[in-house]
Amino acid sequence: MFGIGGGEIVFIMFIVLLLFGADKVPEMARGMGKMMAQLKNATNDIKNEIQKGVEDNGFDQKSLNDLTSSITSEINKAKSNLLGETSAFSGISSTFATEISKAKSDILSETSAVAEVSNATTTTIETEKINNTPLAETTPKTEKVKEVIDEVDGPIKRQG
Repeated sequence: MFGIGGGEIVFIMFIVLLLFGADKVPEMARGMGKMMAQLKNATNDIKNEIQKGVEDNGFDQKSLNDLTSSITSEINKAKSNLLGETSAFSGISSTFATEISKAKSDILSETSAVAEVSNATTTTIETEKINNTPLAETTPKTEKVKEVIDEVDGPIKRQG
């Protein structure tokens, strides 16, 4: 209640008891109870006066509900006019999804082609090592493969 804990309420009651004495505290509690009842009655009277004024001016609950529903429908119409058709956005999102999947498949196919070229070059180099032919003859081919791999995957890490 109002961010006040039980210990704080007990402390406040203790201070009130010390200030006013044991004889005055029950009288004060009764007076506060009467004030709370009067406040509640006054708010109820104000509510009844407002309701009576509304009914006297021709506004009953049904007409108020009709009025609020018509205002709500006008607001919804204005929203739909401002936002426009939202189905176009779903078409755009599906187009983006298909384009992304195409790009992904293209990238995957390119990396597999580069891997095949890299494997073929490695096989050629190993074959030439076996045949004791100089590797200088195959260097231009391997440099071209390295450039292609560098473009796709970045620099080649050499294993020593």
